[in-house]
Parts: sequence; C-alpha cells; structure tokens
Amino acid sequence: MTVIAVIDLGSNSVRMTVSRYHANGSYDVLARFQEMVRLSAGMGKEKVLQPEAIKRTLVALEKFKLALEAYNQDKLSVHAVATAAVRQASNQKEFLSAFKKTMGFNLRVLTGEEEAHYDYVGVVNTFPIHDALILDTGGASSEIVLVRDKKAIHAVSLPVGAVNISECYLERDIVSARALFQAIIGLRQLFGDIAWLHEAMNLPLIALGGSNRTLAKISRKKEKIQDMAIHGYHLTMSDVATIYQEILGKNLEGRKKIPGLAKERGDIIVGGLLPLIELLLYTESRQVIFSQSGLREGFLFEQITLNTGHDVVSPEPAAMTVDTEDVSQ
Repeated sequence: MTVIAVIDLGSNSVRMTVSRYHANGSYDVLARFQEMVRLSAGMGKEKVLQPEAIKRTLVALEKFKLALEAYNQDKLSVHAVATAAVRQASNQKEFLSAFKKTMGFNLRVLTGEEEAHYDYVGVVNTFPIHDALILDTGGASSEIVLVRDKKAIHAVSLPVGAVNISECYLERDIVSARALFQAIIGLRQLFGDIAWLHEAMNLPLIALGGSNRTLAKISRKKEKIQDMAIHGYHLTMSDVATIYQEILGKNLEGRKKIPGLAKERGDIIVGGLLPLIELLLYTESRQVIFSQSGLREGFLFEQITLNTGHDVVSPEPAAMTVDTEDVSQ
C-alpha cells in the first residue's frame, strides 16, 4: 500500500487529493483539499504573477504541507504540477524557487498538451465513454480533447479561462452586452482556428473545471437533488442556457447569492462559463456531462499503472472530503 498526494496548482485554485493504492491497481481517496487563491489575478499582458497572488498561494500550500504530516512519511509520495498561470508567467523562475523553499521539493510545470492528456486519462478511466468532446475550463486556459473509440485523437490547450476572460473583457459587476459580445467573438475566433473541431459535431460534451461544475451545483440546488453526485450529472443545452441566462441577469451581489454558486466565483462565473456555452453552440451538442475526475486523477492513474503494472480499479468511497468551495455553499 502506498499513499500518494497530487497537488494541482491552477490559475484560480490550488487543490490536493490524497489517495492510497494497492498492488492490484485498486485505490481509494483519503482526503481532498482546495483553496481559492486566484494565482493568475492581475497578470496582465506582461504575464507577471503578482506578489499578493503569490503570497495567497504559498499560504495555501503551507496548509497542505501541514495536512500531509498526518500520513506515514515513509509510504507517502507527493507530486505537484502547475498549469497555465505558472506556465505563462514571465517570472516563473522566481515562483518555482519560492515553491521549493516552501514545500521542499520541485514543482513540475505542465505543457498545455500534458494538461489535456491528464484530463483525458482522468475521464476515460471513470466514464464508459467511446465518443465525446472533453472541455476543461481553468482560470487561464481551456483544454479540449476529442475522443473517438475511447482514444484521444486530437487535443489543444487555449490560453483563455475564467480569470483572464473576465479580466480582459468583462465588467466585474454588471456585464454589458458590448463586453459579452467582444468576449464571444474572441472565443469564436479561437475555436475557428481548430481545424479538427468540426469532427466533434453533435458529440456529448464532458465538462471539467470548477466553473463548469458550478452549472451542475446550481441545477442540483434548483431541483433539490443534493444526493446525486456531480460526477456523471448531466444537463441539456436548454438547461444550461436557462441557468446561464439567470446568471447574466444579475449583478455581482446577485450572482453571489445564487444557490450552488460559490461566492468566490461570483466575479468570474460569466466568463468562466463562456467556453462551454460557445463550444456547445459551435458543435451543436445537446448534452453536457460533468466530471469530477480530471488532471489530478489522470496523474494518479498513470502513477498507479506505472508502479503496479495494473489498470486502475474503481475506488472505495472517499473517507473524507475537505472542499472549501463546497463548504462555502
């Protein structure tokens, strides 16, 4: 039995999943942690990680480090990966140094293609899918993967996400039609440059990322079905449009009061959902399926296969979940 912790240092939040796995490839999740740090806030065109954002992130990492002391250090393996904010940062070297000083080990910066790959591995091992389009919307990037016959045949990482779409295009409080239109045009131009995207027409869309999962959380609150898991929850295009219209019709304070929408996402949820909305329209997809399995799980699954030589076996129920976003609901 080995305990493995995977830290995902994203552009909007930093998350850690602690799991244990066995020689036969089976595993179970021991704990999940999340802190909203908004690392990519204020990076601007120069792509500079800001001092306050770095400070917030390092404080969150200190909490994770403290939490890891509860596990047998001799059998604990810790891996940390970073995505778009650190990947794009002009002061990346300085941040990596600060991370190592705080945590005592190196942070691995993923390429966009690697991030998309781990998303795919996380999804394909937890969903009985054969043909689908995967979208992972983060804080500063979005990964799109086309799956055919359970194989990833195309993948791309776009430099747009909930935080930078919101900062570049949209007002913080009441979002104007002009600003929203400019953001839509920008996204459509990016999608238009993906030559293979037409191959995804009418396929179900599997949505990852905190902004996208917010749709499922809002829907569960509306329908009073909290006992249904987010993983595997699905909505029609009409359902998505109805929820998005409700979000658009409110100012910042109004959005923060929507049941199921974490207050910390109130200022970026309009921009954060735009890639999903536009991708649904672009591909004429009729269904969204939400996944809680993505980058961290994909990384874990590869480690399990690498170290045991076995395919991943479905986990036992999680013993404990600590998710600051869900707790704040």
